[in-house]
Amino acid sequence: MATPKKGRSASAQSKPGRSLALILIAIAALTGGMFASGHTKPRLGIDLAGGTSITLRAVPEAGNEAAINKTNMDTAVSIMERRVNGLGVSESEVQTQGRDNIVVNIPKGTNSEQARKQVGTTAKLYFRPVVATEVSGGGGAASPSPSPTGSPSDQPSGKATDKPEATDKGSASPSASPSTQGRAVTDALKADATPSASASDKAKASPSASGGATGDDPSKLQEQYAKLDCTNEKTRSTVGDGVKASQPTLACGKNAQGQWQKYILGPAQVDGTDVDKAQAVLNTQTGAGWTVTMDFTDGGAKKFADITGKLAQNQSPQNQFAIVLDGDVVSDPYVRQALTGGNAEISGNFTQQSAQELANMLSYGALPLTFKVDSMTTVTAALGGDQLNAGLIAGAIGLALVVIYLLAYYRGLSFIAILSLLVSAALTYTLMALLGPTIGFALNLPAVCGAIVAIGITADSFIVYFERVRDEIREGRSLRPAVERAWPRARRTILVSDFVSFLAAAVLFIVTVGKVQGFAFTLGLTTLLDVVVVFLFTKPLLTLMARRPFFANGHKWSGLDPKSLGAQPPLRRTRRPAVPVDPKEA
Repeated sequence: MATPKKGRSASAQSKPGRSLALILIAIAALTGGMFASGHTKPRLGIDLAGGTSITLRAVPEAGNEAAINKTNMDTAVSIMERRVNGLGVSESEVQTQGRDNIVVNIPKGTNSEQARKQVGTTAKLYFRPVVATEVSGGGGAASPSPSPTGSPSDQPSGKATDKPEATDKGSASPSASPSTQGRAVTDALKADATPSASASDKAKASPSASGGATGDDPSKLQEQYAKLDCTNEKTRSTVGDGVKASQPTLACGKNAQGQWQKYILGPAQVDGTDVDKAQAVLNTQTGAGWTVTMDFTDGGAKKFADITGKLAQNQSPQNQFAIVLDGDVVSDPYVRQALTGGNAEISGNFTQQSAQELANMLSYGALPLTFKVDSMTTVTAALGGDQLNAGLIAGAIGLALVVIYLLAYYRGLSFIAILSLLVSAALTYTLMALLGPTIGFALNLPAVCGAIVAIGITADSFIVYFERVRDEIREGRSLRPAVERAWPRARRTILVSDFVSFLAAAVLFIVTVGKVQGFAFTLGLTTLLDVVVVFLFTKPLLTLMARRPFFANGHKWSGLDPKSLGAQPPLRRTRRPAVPVDPKEA
């Protein structure tokens, strides 16, 4: 009778328990990690958990229709992706649609509300000097900022803080007195007027009932400022419409007490593109808490030094500048000295979330195009639940059909195949649950389809090996040597087949966008797990089962009955007959 080869094969054959113990330990460790992290279920994508789909349309500026091109659209997509992902929203999708549309899909979950606000805020980011500001609806004329020695509750400020300051580790300085405020506002507007602004540009910025204002007439701007009510959402949404960056404007923003603040702002001095990097930092050295640091480009550093120098010298009624995004003041820090180092720090009563939001706006706020929201659709979780249930039912039906086929055709061998499928399912589930919080993986419908397809791929690997074993039995070998002789041949076929599947998944993941990537990722992951399960579970388990009489003796219900398989007579070693030797030749 043929015997298996000595060496590594014999060693692997004699110690299959090690492989089984290894994979069971891996499953236990992954399961423990899943429960320890608190993430016991895979994260669901927008099509399953619900969320919001926003369609943005690029709006060309007058005389600059050529700006809507592939390069600028791709840049806008990249900025929006970073802006949304910077808030910790994973599985968001940002992609172009047609020539001038961008579709943003934001799944329901943590920070999705902030993401929707930031995606909808698509205009350029500007730094403008604050000429005048007061609480909207206060009924008073433009008033200067209070002295920095006042209590935080008395001080108007940006969204994120009670009293934000932009410094090189400095603090704010006093501003103009109330008695000189009206004249100071007029003088500041005249001083801030940009000489290079063309007459045609000035003519385009005409007053509107909503509060949009021209910078040509300071008294007109003050009149509109006095009438501006930032508590009115309709009025607030059109503040600054039609105003060029080179002209003064009106703006609104919320202060730390949740009140709407209105502003007269001078011409933009720094563009969002001048910010090289911004990040939220926990400053433990000075005890300032969460702060926002900014690094400027070479050109931006010079511009920022100029504006802070003027503000520090009280060349404006207030030593403040406003960070304005889509007409909304997101922060209005004070300065007391020119910041010439190419970087700055905004400090105040920030929380981690508010600091991160401001840092994201500074880093990703400047878009090459202006966008308008064309449509916003909400996908309900109920619809996603129905789709998920339908996908799970389809997967259960597919799995049931595979099990029925295995039971009918392989009988006792199906026990090994079903256990292998369960091990593969356990590994897949725990990994998907853990990959959600670690890399942001979210399960969507295409990903569910990829998992269903993987059932067939995994079952195919078992079938290849089982058929190789049965071929060896047909040739007259007993089960134990048949299991070992069949493995090298089956292993080669399984590896080639899985490599082709993994290569297809990798190419699909790289060249596609959006939800199709979910299908490719799941297909690739389950293909890799198929190799692990076959090598560390299926093969060792079959080696152990081959030692059991039920399988070794070829019981008719084992699926390895030599008679049913049409086996040939057992292979035997035979001695070659001795060749007679002629005595004469000897």
